Amino acid sequence: MPQPAATDPETVRRTAWFREAKYGLLITWGLYSLPAGEWNGKPYPGLGEWLMNTARIPVANYARLAGRFNPERFDAEAWVLLARRAGMKYIVGMSKRHDGFAMFHSRVTPFNIVDAAPFQRDPMQELAAACRKHDMRLGFYYSQSQDWHHLGGAVSGGSWDPAQQGGFDAYLERIALPQVREPLTNYGPVALIWFDTPIDMTPERAERFVKLVRDLQPNCLINGRLDAERHGFDYASMRDNQVFETGMQSAWETPATINDTWGYRRDDHNWKPSDTIVYRLVDIVSKGGNYLLNVGPTGDGEIPEPSLRVLDEVGEWLSTNAEAIYGAGRTPFGAELAASSIADSRFVYRKPTGWRCTTKVS
Repeated sequence: MPQPAATDPETVRRTAWFREAKYGLLITWGLYSLPAGEWNGKPYPGLGEWLMNTARIPVANYARLAGRFNPERFDAEAWVLLARRAGMKYIVGMSKRHDGFAMFHSRVTPFNIVDAAPFQRDPMQELAAACRKHDMRLGFYYSQSQDWHHLGGAVSGGSWDPAQQGGFDAYLERIALPQVREPLTNYGPVALIWFDTPIDMTPERAERFVKLVRDLQPNCLINGRLDAERHGFDYASMRDNQVFETGMQSAWETPATINDTWGYRRDDHNWKPSDTIVYRLVDIVSKGGNYLLNVGPTGDGEIPEPSLRVLDEVGEWLSTNAEAIYGAGRTPFGAELAASSIADSRFVYRKPTGWRCTTKVS
Protein backbone atom coordinates (compact mmCIF):
# COMPACT_ATOMS: atom_id res chain seq x y z
CA MET A 1 0.00 0.00 0.00
CA PRO A 2 1.42 3.45 -0.88
CA GLN A 3 1.98 5.52 2.21
CA PRO A 4 1.84 9.25 2.92
CA ALA A 5 5.18 10.89 3.58
CA ALA A 6 5.72 10.22 7.29
CA THR A 7 8.35 12.94 7.62
CA ASP A 8 6.87 15.66 5.41
CA PRO A 9 6.57 18.64 7.80
CA GLU A 10 3.16 19.78 6.53
CA THR A 11 1.71 16.27 6.70
CA VAL A 12 3.09 15.81 10.22
CA ARG A 13 1.61 19.16 11.27
CA ARG A 14 -1.82 18.50 9.76
CA THR A 15 -2.09 14.99 11.20
CA ALA A 16 -0.91 15.84 14.74
CA TRP A 17 -4.46 15.93 16.17
CA PHE A 18 -5.38 12.78 14.23
CA ARG A 19 -2.47 10.82 15.71
CA GLU A 20 -3.54 11.96 19.17
CA ALA A 21 -7.25 11.17 18.68
CA LYS A 22 -7.03 7.47 17.72
CA TYR A 23 -10.80 6.78 17.80
CA GLY A 24 -13.60 8.26 15.68
CA LEU A 25 -17.23 7.74 14.68
CA LEU A 26 -18.41 7.25 11.09
CA ILE A 27 -22.14 7.75 10.46
CA THR A 28 -23.51 5.98 7.36
CA TRP A 29 -26.99 7.35 6.83
CA GLY A 30 -29.13 8.15 3.81
CA LEU A 31 -32.14 7.13 1.69
CA TYR A 32 -31.01 3.49 1.84
CA SER A 33 -31.80 3.54 5.56
CA LEU A 34 -35.52 3.51 4.70
CA PRO A 35 -35.75 0.24 2.69
CA ALA A 36 -33.08 -1.18 5.04
CA GLY A 37 -31.94 -3.97 2.73
CA GLU A 38 -35.29 -4.76 1.07
CA TRP A 39 -36.93 -3.71 -2.18
CA ASN A 40 -40.52 -4.52 -3.11
CA GLY A 41 -40.73 -6.86 -0.16
CA LYS A 42 -37.63 -8.84 -1.16
CA PRO A 43 -34.41 -8.77 0.89
CA TYR A 44 -31.22 -8.36 -1.13
CA PRO A 45 -27.85 -9.60 0.13
CA GLY A 46 -24.94 -7.31 0.82
CA LEU A 47 -24.39 -3.92 2.36
CA GLY A 48 -27.44 -1.84 3.23
CA GLU A 49 -26.18 1.32 1.52
CA TRP A 50 -25.53 -0.63 -1.72
CA LEU A 51 -29.20 -1.64 -2.16
CA MET A 52 -29.76 0.57 -5.22
CA ASN A 53 -26.85 -1.13 -6.97
CA THR A 54 -27.49 -4.66 -5.72
CA ALA A 55 -31.18 -4.62 -6.67
CA ARG A 56 -30.50 -2.62 -9.87
CA ILE A 57 -33.22 -0.15 -8.93
CA PRO A 58 -34.03 2.37 -11.70
CA VAL A 59 -32.89 5.89 -10.90
CA ALA A 60 -36.39 7.38 -10.92
CA ASN A 61 -37.81 4.62 -8.71
CA TYR A 62 -35.08 4.95 -6.10
CA ALA A 63 -35.39 8.74 -6.11
CA ARG A 64 -39.00 8.41 -4.95
CA LEU A 65 -37.69 7.31 -1.55
CA ALA A 66 -36.85 10.95 -0.92
CA GLY A 67 -40.54 11.81 -0.88
CA ARG A 68 -41.04 9.82 2.33
CA PHE A 69 -37.69 10.45 4.01
CA ASN A 70 -38.63 12.31 7.19
CA PRO A 71 -36.25 11.27 10.01
CA GLU A 72 -38.02 13.15 12.79
CA ARG A 73 -36.11 11.29 15.52
CA PHE A 74 -32.77 12.66 14.33
CA ASP A 75 -31.01 14.51 17.16
CA ALA A 76 -27.58 15.88 16.26
CA GLU A 77 -26.70 16.78 19.82
CA ALA A 78 -27.57 13.29 21.07
CA TRP A 79 -25.25 11.81 18.43
CA VAL A 80 -22.37 14.06 19.45
CA LEU A 81 -22.90 13.34 23.15
CA LEU A 82 -22.93 9.61 22.34
CA ALA A 83 -19.56 9.96 20.60
CA ARG A 84 -18.19 11.84 23.61
CA ARG A 85 -19.42 9.17 26.04
CA ALA A 86 -17.87 6.53 23.80
CA GLY A 87 -14.50 8.28 24.01
CA MET A 88 -14.43 9.22 20.34
CA LYS A 89 -12.54 12.35 19.33
CA TYR A 90 -13.95 13.03 15.86
CA ILE A 91 -17.06 12.37 13.81
CA VAL A 92 -17.33 11.76 10.07
CA GLY A 93 -20.79 12.73 8.85
CA MET A 94 -22.36 11.47 5.63
CA SER A 95 -22.61 14.25 3.05
CA LYS A 96 -23.22 12.04 -0.02
CA ARG A 97 -22.99 8.28 -0.53
CA HIS A 98 -22.90 6.33 -3.81
CA ASP A 99 -26.65 6.70 -4.33
CA GLY A 100 -26.07 10.40 -5.08
CA PHE A 101 -28.44 11.75 -2.42
CA ALA A 102 -26.94 14.70 -0.53
CA MET A 103 -27.58 14.61 3.21
CA PHE A 104 -27.08 18.39 3.38
CA HIS A 105 -28.62 21.39 1.65
CA SER A 106 -26.71 21.29 -1.61
CA ARG A 107 -27.30 24.09 -4.10
CA VAL A 108 -25.62 21.99 -6.80
CA THR A 109 -28.50 19.52 -7.22
CA PRO A 110 -32.08 19.36 -5.93
CA PHE A 111 -31.52 15.71 -5.01
CA ASN A 112 -30.85 16.54 -1.36
CA ILE A 113 -32.54 16.16 2.01
CA VAL A 114 -33.79 19.77 2.18
CA ASP A 115 -35.21 20.19 -1.33
CA ALA A 116 -36.35 16.63 -2.13
CA ALA A 117 -37.54 15.32 1.24
CA PRO A 118 -40.33 16.37 3.62
CA PHE A 119 -37.71 16.67 6.40
CA GLN A 120 -36.58 20.04 5.00
CA ARG A 121 -33.74 20.34 7.52
CA ASP A 122 -29.99 20.17 7.00
CA PRO A 123 -28.70 17.44 9.35
CA MET A 124 -25.07 18.21 8.54
CA GLN A 125 -25.60 21.83 9.56
CA GLU A 126 -27.15 20.67 12.83
CA LEU A 127 -24.34 18.16 13.35
CA ALA A 128 -21.74 20.89 12.74
CA ALA A 129 -23.43 23.15 15.32
CA ALA A 130 -23.54 20.33 17.90
CA CYS A 131 -19.88 19.49 17.28
CA ARG A 132 -18.88 23.12 17.84
CA LYS A 133 -20.94 23.23 21.04
CA HIS A 134 -19.30 20.10 22.46
CA ASP A 135 -15.77 20.58 21.10
CA MET A 136 -15.90 17.63 18.71
CA ARG A 137 -13.99 17.62 15.42
CA LEU A 138 -16.21 17.06 12.39
CA GLY A 139 -15.32 15.62 9.00
CA PHE A 140 -17.43 14.63 6.01
CA TYR A 141 -17.66 11.45 3.96
CA TYR A 142 -18.12 12.23 0.26
CA SER A 143 -18.37 9.74 -2.62
CA GLN A 144 -16.31 11.60 -5.20
CA SER A 145 -16.39 8.96 -7.90
CA GLN A 146 -19.44 6.73 -7.61
CA ASP A 147 -22.82 8.38 -8.10
CA TRP A 148 -25.66 6.16 -9.29
CA HIS A 149 -28.15 9.03 -9.64
CA HIS A 150 -26.43 11.79 -11.61
CA LEU A 151 -25.37 11.57 -15.25
CA GLY A 152 -21.79 10.41 -15.69
CA GLY A 153 -21.10 9.25 -12.14
CA ALA A 154 -19.05 6.06 -11.85
CA VAL A 155 -21.06 2.89 -11.25
CA SER A 156 -19.51 -0.23 -9.77
CA GLY A 157 -20.35 -3.18 -12.00
CA GLY A 158 -21.53 -0.92 -14.82
CA SER A 159 -24.66 1.17 -15.29
CA TRP A 160 -28.10 -0.44 -15.50
CA ASP A 161 -30.16 2.65 -16.32
CA PRO A 162 -29.66 5.05 -19.29
CA ALA A 163 -30.19 7.90 -16.80
CA GLN A 164 -26.76 7.08 -15.34
CA GLN A 165 -24.80 7.37 -18.55
CA GLY A 166 -22.67 10.38 -19.40
CA GLY A 167 -19.15 11.76 -19.28
CA PHE A 168 -17.24 11.23 -16.04
CA ASP A 169 -15.24 14.45 -16.31
CA ALA A 170 -18.45 16.39 -16.92
CA TYR A 171 -19.89 14.77 -13.78
CA LEU A 172 -16.85 15.79 -11.73
CA GLU A 173 -17.10 19.36 -13.00
CA ARG A 174 -20.87 19.65 -12.64
CA ILE A 175 -21.57 17.69 -9.41
CA ALA A 176 -18.64 16.33 -7.40
CA LEU A 177 -16.24 19.27 -7.24
CA PRO A 178 -18.96 21.89 -6.56
CA GLN A 179 -20.50 19.67 -3.88
CA VAL A 180 -17.18 19.15 -2.10
CA ARG A 181 -16.78 22.92 -2.08
CA GLU A 182 -20.07 23.35 -0.18
CA PRO A 183 -19.18 21.68 3.16
CA LEU A 184 -15.73 23.26 2.97
CA THR A 185 -17.28 26.74 2.85
CA ASN A 186 -20.61 26.48 4.70
CA TYR A 187 -20.02 24.44 7.88
CA GLY A 188 -17.03 25.94 9.65
CA PRO A 189 -13.72 24.14 10.16
CA VAL A 190 -13.71 20.67 8.57
CA ALA A 191 -11.34 18.18 10.17
CA LEU A 192 -11.16 15.80 7.21
CA ILE A 193 -12.75 14.79 3.92
CA TRP A 194 -13.30 11.04 3.68
CA PHE A 195 -13.30 10.03 0.01
CA ASP A 196 -14.19 6.51 -1.17
CA THR A 197 -14.10 3.91 -4.00
CA PRO A 198 -11.92 5.81 -6.53
CA ILE A 199 -13.30 4.28 -9.73
CA ASP A 200 -11.83 6.14 -12.76
CA MET A 201 -10.04 8.59 -10.46
CA THR A 202 -6.65 9.32 -12.01
CA PRO A 203 -3.97 11.39 -10.24
CA GLU A 204 -4.82 14.29 -12.57
CA ARG A 205 -8.49 14.16 -11.59
CA ALA A 206 -7.62 13.72 -7.93
CA GLU A 207 -5.35 16.77 -8.01
CA ARG A 208 -8.38 18.98 -8.64
CA PHE A 209 -9.89 17.77 -5.35
CA VAL A 210 -6.61 18.16 -3.49
CA LYS A 211 -6.23 21.74 -4.73
CA LEU A 212 -9.82 22.56 -3.77
CA VAL A 213 -9.37 21.25 -0.24
CA ARG A 214 -5.97 22.87 0.25
CA ASP A 215 -7.20 26.24 -1.07
CA LEU A 216 -10.35 26.36 1.07
CA GLN A 217 -9.25 24.60 4.26
CA PRO A 218 -5.48 23.97 4.38
CA ASN A 219 -5.72 22.07 7.68
CA CYS A 220 -8.40 19.64 6.45
CA LEU A 221 -7.08 16.09 6.12
CA ILE A 222 -7.57 13.99 2.98
CA ASN A 223 -7.86 10.25 3.44
CA GLY A 224 -6.24 7.60 1.26
CA ARG A 225 -9.19 6.73 -0.99
CA LEU A 226 -9.18 9.78 -3.21
CA ASP A 227 -7.72 7.90 -6.16
CA ALA A 228 -6.37 4.43 -6.85
CA GLU A 229 -2.77 5.62 -6.48
CA ARG A 230 -3.61 7.44 -3.22
CA HIS A 231 -2.51 10.77 -4.57
CA GLY A 232 -2.19 13.79 -2.29
CA PHE A 233 -3.49 12.17 0.87
CA ASP A 234 -2.58 12.76 4.51
CA TYR A 235 -3.23 9.33 5.96
CA ALA A 236 -3.73 5.83 4.61
CA SER A 237 -7.14 4.16 4.66
CA MET A 238 -7.18 0.42 5.10
CA ARG A 239 -9.79 -1.71 3.40
CA ASP A 240 -13.05 -2.08 5.29
CA ASN A 241 -12.55 -3.89 8.61
CA GLN A 242 -8.91 -4.63 7.71
CA VAL A 243 -6.01 -4.09 10.10
CA PHE A 244 -2.32 -3.84 9.26
CA GLU A 245 -0.34 -6.82 10.51
CA THR A 246 2.61 -4.68 11.58
CA GLY A 247 1.41 -1.11 11.09
CA MET A 248 3.33 1.75 9.48
CA GLN A 249 5.21 4.84 10.53
CA SER A 250 2.84 7.25 8.80
CA ALA A 251 -0.74 7.95 9.92
CA TRP A 252 -3.35 5.33 9.01
CA GLU A 253 -6.89 4.32 9.87
CA THR A 254 -9.12 1.26 9.82
CA PRO A 255 -12.79 1.94 9.03
CA ALA A 256 -14.93 -0.75 10.63
CA THR A 257 -18.50 -1.84 11.33
CA ILE A 258 -20.13 -2.80 14.62
CA ASN A 259 -22.21 -5.41 12.82
CA ASP A 260 -21.77 -6.55 9.18
CA THR A 261 -23.11 -3.59 7.21
CA TRP A 262 -22.54 0.18 7.13
CA GLY A 263 -25.95 1.52 6.19
CA TYR A 264 -28.84 0.22 8.29
CA ARG A 265 -30.25 -3.24 7.46
CA ARG A 266 -33.14 -4.44 9.56
CA ASP A 267 -31.98 -8.07 9.32
CA ASP A 268 -28.35 -7.53 10.37
CA HIS A 269 -28.12 -8.47 14.04
CA ASN A 270 -24.51 -9.66 14.06
CA TRP A 271 -23.35 -7.12 16.63
CA LYS A 272 -19.77 -7.36 17.80
CA PRO A 273 -19.47 -7.43 21.61
CA SER A 274 -17.78 -4.51 23.31
CA ASP A 275 -14.75 -6.57 24.34
CA THR A 276 -14.08 -7.30 20.68
CA ILE A 277 -14.28 -3.60 19.84
CA VAL A 278 -11.92 -2.77 22.73
CA TYR A 279 -9.43 -5.41 21.58
CA ARG A 280 -9.49 -4.12 18.01
CA LEU A 281 -9.03 -0.55 19.21
CA VAL A 282 -5.97 -1.49 21.26
CA ASP A 283 -4.64 -3.69 18.44
CA ILE A 284 -4.87 -0.83 15.93
CA VAL A 285 -3.36 1.75 18.29
CA SER A 286 -0.50 -0.67 19.11
CA LYS A 287 0.34 -0.59 15.40
CA GLY A 288 0.17 3.19 15.12
CA GLY A 289 -3.30 3.51 13.62
CA ASN A 290 -6.75 5.01 14.24
CA TYR A 291 -10.06 3.17 14.57
CA LEU A 292 -13.04 4.69 12.73
CA LEU A 293 -16.10 2.81 13.98
CA ASN A 294 -19.38 3.03 12.08
CA VAL A 295 -23.01 3.33 13.09
CA GLY A 296 -25.93 3.06 10.66
CA PRO A 297 -28.96 5.07 11.84
CA THR A 298 -32.46 4.00 10.81
CA GLY A 299 -34.70 5.85 8.38
CA ASP A 300 -36.30 7.53 11.40
CA GLY A 301 -32.92 8.97 12.40
CA GLU A 302 -32.24 6.70 15.38
CA ILE A 303 -28.99 4.87 16.07
CA PRO A 304 -29.90 1.23 16.82
CA GLU A 305 -29.90 0.30 20.50
CA PRO A 306 -27.20 -2.41 20.17
CA SER A 307 -24.83 0.20 18.74
CA LEU A 308 -25.63 2.55 21.62
CA ARG A 309 -24.94 -0.17 24.16
CA VAL A 310 -21.62 -1.23 22.61
CA LEU A 311 -20.37 2.35 22.31
CA ASP A 312 -21.27 3.14 25.91
CA GLU A 313 -19.52 0.00 27.16
CA VAL A 314 -16.36 0.83 25.20
CA GLY A 315 -16.55 4.37 26.55
CA GLU A 316 -16.70 3.03 30.10
CA TRP A 317 -13.50 1.03 29.46
CA LEU A 318 -11.81 4.08 27.98
CA SER A 319 -12.73 6.21 30.98
CA THR A 320 -10.23 4.21 33.06
CA ASN A 321 -7.78 3.20 30.31
CA ALA A 322 -7.48 6.40 28.32
CA GLU A 323 -3.72 6.65 28.75
CA ALA A 324 -3.25 3.44 26.76
CA ILE A 325 -5.06 4.93 23.74
CA TYR A 326 -5.00 8.69 23.25
CA GLY A 327 -1.66 9.88 21.96
CA ALA A 328 -0.19 6.43 22.53
CA GLY A 329 2.58 5.08 20.36
CA ARG A 330 3.31 1.76 18.73
CA THR A 331 4.29 -1.39 20.58
CA PRO A 332 7.98 -1.60 21.53
CA PHE A 333 8.02 -5.37 21.01
CA GLY A 334 7.96 -5.45 17.23
CA ALA A 335 6.90 -8.09 14.80
CA GLU A 336 5.83 -10.73 17.28
CA LEU A 337 2.44 -9.08 17.00
CA ALA A 338 2.26 -10.03 13.34
CA ALA A 339 3.99 -13.35 12.81
CA SER A 340 3.41 -16.76 14.33
CA SER A 341 7.08 -17.04 15.17
CA ILE A 342 10.13 -14.85 14.65
CA ALA A 343 13.53 -16.03 15.76
CA ASP A 344 16.80 -14.22 16.34
CA SER A 345 19.99 -15.26 18.11
CA ARG A 346 18.42 -14.96 21.54
CA PHE A 347 14.64 -15.30 21.46
CA VAL A 348 11.74 -16.93 19.69
CA TYR A 349 8.72 -14.65 19.75
CA ARG A 350 5.25 -16.11 19.61
CA LYS A 351 2.25 -14.13 18.43
CA PRO A 352 0.14 -13.25 21.49
CA THR A 353 -3.57 -13.63 20.93
CA GLY A 354 -4.88 -12.12 24.14
CA TRP A 355 -2.98 -8.87 24.62
CA ARG A 356 -1.48 -5.86 22.91
CA CYS A 357 0.90 -3.17 24.13
CA THR A 358 1.00 0.57 23.42
CA THR A 359 3.60 3.11 24.55
CA LYS A 360 3.56 6.62 25.95
CA VAL A 361 6.46 9.06 26.09
CA SER A 362 6.58 10.76 29.48
